[in-house]
Amino acid sequence: MKRLPRKFIYTLTAMLLCGGLHLHAQGLDEAKKLYNEGKYDEAKPIFERLWKKAPSNTNYNHWYGVCCLETGDLQGAEKPLKFAVRRRVQEAYRYLGLLYFQTYRFEEAEEMLNDYIELLEKKKKDTAPFEELLDMAQNANRMLDKVEDVQIIDSVVVDKANFLNAYTLSEESGKLMTYQDFFQTSEPNLSSVYMNQKGDKIYYAHETESNHACLFTQSKLLDHWGDEKQLPMNINSDDDDGYPFVLPDGVTIYYASKGNGSLGGYDLFVTRYNIESDTYLSPEQLGMPYNSPFNDYMMVLDETKRLGWFVSDRFQPEGKVCVYLFIPNEDRKRIESEDIELKRARASITSIKDSWVAGSDYGDLVKLAHTAIPYGQKKIRKDFTFPIDDRRVYYTLDDIQSPEARNLYQKAISLNQQIQALSARIDEMRSAYTKGNPTKRDQLRPSILEAEEQLESLLPQPDEWEKRARNAEVTYLRNHAK
Repeated sequence: MKRLPRKFIYTLTAMLLCGGLHLHAQGLDEAKKLYNEGKYDEAKPIFERLWKKAPSNTNYNHWYGVCCLETGDLQGAEKPLKFAVRRRVQEAYRYLGLLYFQTYRFEEAEEMLNDYIELLEKKKKDTAPFEELLDMAQNANRMLDKVEDVQIIDSVVVDKANFLNAYTLSEESGKLMTYQDFFQTSEPNLSSVYMNQKGDKIYYAHETESNHACLFTQSKLLDHWGDEKQLPMNINSDDDDGYPFVLPDGVTIYYASKGNGSLGGYDLFVTRYNIESDTYLSPEQLGMPYNSPFNDYMMVLDETKRLGWFVSDRFQPEGKVCVYLFIPNEDRKRIESEDIELKRARASITSIKDSWVAGSDYGDLVKLAHTAIPYGQKKIRKDFTFPIDDRRVYYTLDDIQSPEARNLYQKAISLNQQIQALSARIDEMRSAYTKGNPTKRDQLRPSILEAEEQLESLLPQPDEWEKRARNAEVTYLRNHAK
């Protein structure tokens, strides 16, 4: 075989190299154009290829990390964004802070956002939006310390436009409808309309002249609706509000707001109407796991079924939401643990099974959630949840058949009440300690330590009494079986 001339080989190599560089530059230019247009899903695969070929390229790490974050690939975003921060890329601090915020690592988010704000201040740039985000991270960190121990017994992912189909309210709890269906309009409005059981009052939201949605109410006058009233501005915020639900008492209103100190997007709030003064109380922001750095809305508590629902788009693809079914935590019991990973998992609802009581079977409750209950049917009483075996769960003391087991379980209830009262007192003392001067802190320190020791000794006791009660009940049922 005849050898090719060396000059020809050099020329061919140079042509291939130039062609490769041209294609590389072409791919980079295309990716940057898509990136600047906010088309992160299209830019991401191009940047990923470039990043894998040159993993030490600072810009590739930053651009690829941002694309991952913006497209919901939170796990893929961390490594390249950390690399870009180490290389002192200013905007990487912002995006890594957002990543930590969305993955419930709020202390790390605070640190990263503080660094980013300092960089902006040095360049005399506006820091206000990021100081607001920093406030959100600090608020979220406080919430994470007080995650409610709520049992989420079912969840379903549905299209965002059809999430109301997952709710089956008892007749006493009223009705939920889409804005378009109730008002027979094609006007864009993602909020819902709530109608009370009597069918003579509705609550809903629509845009105002301020270009954001506010809550309104109307009453039925004879055979038509009228007398529209906007709810007061201590409930409505300077951002979108919507998705109202009113308890049968007619005074307790759950709704969602993007203002009022939201963690980002919609957060869930509750307020109450004061009949005597014709005013509403300042709204109270619900804690975790109900609220998150994402959109959380449509809180419904069905007092007849003793069940509740809420919606969230946390960790969901575009256009999808998850509807969670839960047992209301009437005493607002918190997760008593120093394990931050446990609290993070329960707050973000990594798995609904993590919230289940060992040995419980929630099948009947899930079935009840989808059962229509006419008005006037007796409410299902649930004072507590006491699983006995795979087939039995008790909800009242009257359910417990063994007198011995009933007495034992009453001791568990009493201890839980002591724990709740002591926990509340410790929280009050800690708050006073934080706000107090050195003298006040010296006075409070021994009381706090003593109370914490007492709490630590009490915490395992209810489980022991509950276990003894369960064993006594099982023995009683076995001995009295036909």
